[in-house]
Amino acid sequence: MKTELILAVDLEDKDIAKKFLTPLAGKLPWVKLGLQLFTKYGPSIVDEFADMGFKVFLDLKLHDIPNTVASAIKSLKGRPCDLLTIHTLGGNAMMARAVETAAEVLPQTRLLGVTVLTSMDEAQLGGIGIARSPLEQVETLAKLAVASGMKGLVCSPLELPRLRSFLGEEIALVTPGIRPATASLDDQSRIMTPADAARAGASYIVVGRPILKAEDPAAAAIAIEAELRSVN
Repeated sequence: MKTELILAVDLEDKDIAKKFLTPLAGKLPWVKLGLQLFTKYGPSIVDEFADMGFKVFLDLKLHDIPNTVASAIKSLKGRPCDLLTIHTLGGNAMMARAVETAAEVLPQTRLLGVTVLTSMDEAQLGGIGIARSPLEQVETLAKLAVASGMKGLVCSPLELPRLRSFLGEEIALVTPGIRPATASLDDQSRIMTPADAARAGASYIVVGRPILKAEDPAAAAIAIEAELRSVN
């Protein structure tokens, strides 16, 4: 299984983002576009990133009643997003409706079920009334997502071996919380290095600040790609 790198473009201004991404075009295939830029500029920002030659992972973490989530997906019709996130906590009906709608209006898009955010640990789960470990909660939500027709999941790298053991290779596993050994932890609680995540079965790793804050971002991205190739 080949593990691919996705750069999380968590920047506040699209012109800054485009300037940052220009030297990476053709070298890095994937970018993750999150709520910050999407909320500020609207759906057309997806086209702008795609026009630069990048595949777009649209990380909106949709979570609402089934009809509202379906309507949100319909509003993305024609947008060149290859990955789109849905919160698994929305339940079976919401996810099944999302899968059905995406098949109609975004046939090229793989929906990813977000399980437990990588900033959450057991204490924080307990604080919102979930009396399970992160791994137990991730397993429960992963099984629910797959039963609802989802073909991908977002999880922390620490859950990769367990999920891969019962999901096989058909389900894409996307892992944020990736930090090169020398990088700051920032606000991530459950992390792993790129090579270790690849060995554990990640389909994609998502890296943001270790590249965005690097002295030479292009060199940082290329170094991570090289680390993945050494494992792949």
